Amino acid sequence: MSSQATPTLRLLGIGASPGVAVGHAFILDRKRIRTPKLRLAEAEVEPERMRMKTAVDLSDRQLAELKEQITRTEGSDHALILEAHRLMLQDPMLVDAVNQLIVEDRINAEWAVRRVARKIKHLFDNIPDEYFRERRSDVDYVADRIIRNLMGQVVDEDVEVPAEAIVVAHDLPPADAAMMARSGRVAGFVTDLGGHTSHTAIVARARETPAVVGAGRASEQISPGDLVAMDGTSGIVLVNPTEEQIQSFREEQRRHREAEQLALATKDLAAVSTDDFRIRLNGNMEFLEEIPSLLAHGAEGIGLYRTEFMFLDRKTAPTEEEHYRAYRQVLEAMGGRPVTIRTLDLGGDKVPGKTKHEKEPNPAMGLRAIRYCLSNRELFRTQLRALLRASVHGNLRLMFPLICGVSELREARAELEACRTELGRAGVPVGKRFPVGIMVETPSAAMIADRLAQEADFFSVGTNDLIQYSLAIDRQNREVAYLYRPLHLSVLRMLETIVGAAKAANIPVSMCGEMAGDPLYTLVLLALGFDELSMTSGQIPAVKRFIRRVGRAQAQELLREAMELTTAEEIERFMRTEMDRRFSHD
Repeated sequence: MSSQATPTLRLLGIGASPGVAVGHAFILDRKRIRTPKLRLAEAEVEPERMRMKTAVDLSDRQLAELKEQITRTEGSDHALILEAHRLMLQDPMLVDAVNQLIVEDRINAEWAVRRVARKIKHLFDNIPDEYFRERRSDVDYVADRIIRNLMGQVVDEDVEVPAEAIVVAHDLPPADAAMMARSGRVAGFVTDLGGHTSHTAIVARARETPAVVGAGRASEQISPGDLVAMDGTSGIVLVNPTEEQIQSFREEQRRHREAEQLALATKDLAAVSTDDFRIRLNGNMEFLEEIPSLLAHGAEGIGLYRTEFMFLDRKTAPTEEEHYRAYRQVLEAMGGRPVTIRTLDLGGDKVPGKTKHEKEPNPAMGLRAIRYCLSNRELFRTQLRALLRASVHGNLRLMFPLICGVSELREARAELEACRTELGRAGVPVGKRFPVGIMVETPSAAMIADRLAQEADFFSVGTNDLIQYSLAIDRQNREVAYLYRPLHLSVLRMLETIVGAAKAANIPVSMCGEMAGDPLYTLVLLALGFDELSMTSGQIPAVKRFIRRVGRAQAQELLREAMELTTAEEIERFMRTEMDRRFSHD
């Protein structure tokens, strides 16, 4: 029961895994360790280096044991994260730099580890790709493990989580997140750090546990045992809510569960509007383990398979065989359903073996994605050859990211055909020709969509980048984040142009950005005529259910009225009002 004498605290984070939960806070404080600072005498330097080596070796053995344990219980995907941590223990950027500080600055190993970790994290801050920026937490995780071992502290202590607990943490190590979610005793996660691609978010979505990440100082502001109500869609967290608020969350929780059950009962029905407009609903994924959840929620295919995780925390780029095995597993797991695989969408600063690449002043606009691949042909061909080989095992669709002009698309397709010829001459089996599409995520691609549509087999609109580039805002900058408006008239006009070009060329057009999974925008996307929408598993039921309740003609009428308005605020207010008026009681 809530204490009415305690004022309610409202926190806002990032809704990372949908669902509503109410429970008592369990504070997991793995991270906060006090790092001692000592100056060493000359004679103490070499023993300190040996102490560091012992701690690193011990950390490696611990991670190997954890990896084995998680592989047995959770499968191999989360275990890959731990393998990446083991590789980090061998990385000269960490280990050599620590030893150098011990020798040159004569400081103790704990202090040196903390300084080096801080420096590495600073490098991650400037990475435009959200997924890789989130790997800052991996640096903390590895550094903390070494420091705890240096200090002789208990590492990997078993955690007894009370039933229906809301686990609150500064950040959650992947092993902790996976094991706790699997226990079935966690009602939800709230973390200070993290984004949509943090380990906590990925694990929570895979286990269908509500999660709010990036909630500021939640772990400091919430006390053990506090009653917490959280919404993993909106990112709202209430600490010590009133009775009325608790009832509201309970009611939302009940509605969410009912909607889930209803959706699961009808998951095999098609997403067809009341006037027979058919939209395919697909899933976005990074890890093989996400597939059962996607299928259970009615995904008809994979609309976006991000391949960047394969390049995470490695000394060398993945081999053709590693690529091939990963793609084959996904294609076979989807059993003939379409799987859209996006080629590498990273900058050179994060590709293994390229860490000394000259730092770019503005990497988001620099040598990344298809630009990087076309500048590093062998790395690109390795991935393309693997995709061609894997195409034998399922229904593959290939997608190039950040295409800004026709020349880039032609070059990329030429590389693909060269690889097909090369494999054919070598007698390597390759599947039949598969669709080759592009991500439309820049204003330039939107403006020449009619020309691109003549040479692409499909479009997939990446709204996260398209909106960011169109409105000239950095989504990571809290000062301007309020300007990120999917219903800005300029965005709507661009979407209209893109869909119109695709229809004129008779190619399918899909959307795989965050906008696709929000029912508020479903009416707009239905009106515009998108053929496919791709989202996380938990978003599929609500979007499918909404599409089945509305007519496209009705949606088109509302969109026409909305686009007569001028500001994003006016359009958004209009759409919310109409949604509430027409559909909230159905």
